[in-house]
Amino acid sequence: MVVIGPDCGAFPPRLRDSKLLRPSVRESLVPEIEQWVHEYAVGSATAAEIDALGLTAALRIAGLRALSQLTVKPSIVLLDGQRDWLSTARSSLADSAVTDIEVPPVVTKVKADRFCASVSAASVLAKVRRDAHLTALANDFPGYGWEHNKGYVTAAHREAIARLGLTSEHRRSWNLDVDDPSST
Repeated sequence: MVVIGPDCGAFPPRLRDSKLLRPSVRESLVPEIEQWVHEYAVGSATAAEIDALGLTAALRIAGLRALSQLTVKPSIVLLDGQRDWLSTARSSLADSAVTDIEVPPVVTKVKADRFCASVSAASVLAKVRRDAHLTALANDFPGYGWEHNKGYVTAAHREAIARLGLTSEHRRSWNLDVDDPSST
């Protein structure tokens, strides 16, 4: 999440949808984004939480964790996509993971990361954090190629799972046929 206001000025000129930027460009944008925004936070959920609660509830947990880190509370939250998973994906298990957080009104916008600089900035910060985490996992669990696939399944990653087995960082609820590395 990033918090901006009218006094933040122009957004960094190279800022785009994070999926359209090379990893090195995303990394180089972090200091510019940090200077542009009032505040930012990145939340995450674990593989075990995703397995136990489902992806939507885990998204909510990650979003609430990010929101709870902010000292400047936003008046509105803009989410990329068409579904409000932050304020409506309530479950007793998900809500017990992060409590007492008031969620501001939420607006959703499909492809917001292409049209809204604040959403692009949040996406860049999240992807840089994710990439760093996966690079660290590559050191902790060698042989899976996380430093190359950055969390997206590849044939080589499927083969590594078949050969080495799942780690605590893999989602077990994900429909992955490890006997057939070419399956999707």
